[in-house]
Amino acid sequence: MTQKLENESNLDMPNRPYNLFSEHLKEIFGRRIHKISIDAGFSCPNRGGTRHLPGCIFCSPDGSGATGIKRGASIRDQIEDGKEVMIRKYKAGAFLAYFQSYTNTWAPVAELRSCFDEALSVDGVVGLAVGTRPDCLGGEVLDLLAGYHRSTYFWLEVGLQSIHDRTLDFIHRGHDYRTFTAAFAAARERGMRVCVHIILGLPGETRREMLETASEMARLRVDGIKIHLLHVLEGTPLARLFREGSLQILEQEEYVGLAVDFIERLHPDTLIHRLTGDGPREQLLAPLWSLNKWEVINAIHDEFRRRQSRQGAFHCHG
Repeated sequence: MTQKLENESNLDMPNRPYNLFSEHLKEIFGRRIHKISIDAGFSCPNRGGTRHLPGCIFCSPDGSGATGIKRGASIRDQIEDGKEVMIRKYKAGAFLAYFQSYTNTWAPVAELRSCFDEALSVDGVVGLAVGTRPDCLGGEVLDLLAGYHRSTYFWLEVGLQSIHDRTLDFIHRGHDYRTFTAAFAAARERGMRVCVHIILGLPGETRREMLETASEMARLRVDGIKIHLLHVLEGTPLARLFREGSLQILEQEEYVGLAVDFIERLHPDTLIHRLTGDGPREQLLAPLWSLNKWEVINAIHDEFRRRQSRQGAFHCHG
């Protein structure tokens, strides 16, 4: 715990080289805000639809949701359970309800409204974040979400992973990049904040291609971004490729350099919601070094300092 607190303190330095989402929340609310992950029991079009796809090759059977979610419980009970943990550990007092697992707009609008309203009715919940896919953002859904944007603190989180259609096809996303740009534009037209999820280290992608994704996110001037490290989890199609020896996994030093390269190309105003990920210990096959999350985050910070660089250093204005 002491080490973790020291690491958190290092990341909160005034001269930090990137725009942390947590600092943005402090500016908005005047205190630290904690996210509570929720599994609302939704599925996704790749699993519960008509596409006959096995799901994205990296997605675990539980929808790549956070560990510790009280699945099967009501939304209120999940939040109350998360609050108890956060209050005990961090003396937390304010929370964002984060609909994380699977695709949280893959349901009728009335059902979505009921779920989101239930979350916002819990004492201490000051805002809402909804994770989804670009192909599940029709006009009626976006209008519903835009209402929450107007009435509370709201983020729309959209899984993209890569701008390259070849990669999206290989990982079984079930949509192309054009689908994302259309959904992104429609969300922006409604004034919503959009956080885009990308993955570094996807099969077959070169460093140049990954950095092209960064440059495109800068061109779009996305409000926020989550940078994920490719994890190989038990029970996923990716696990089979890993066991066959046909999957190249990034080493820690490679990932650290790549993450810094990526952030240097983002727009300076984009909020960094995540720098890496930490897959569930009981499911993680590779890379095992990712279990040392704070070590990775500190290494990224140190690499920025070594380069005397910062977010947006290579952003192409215009």
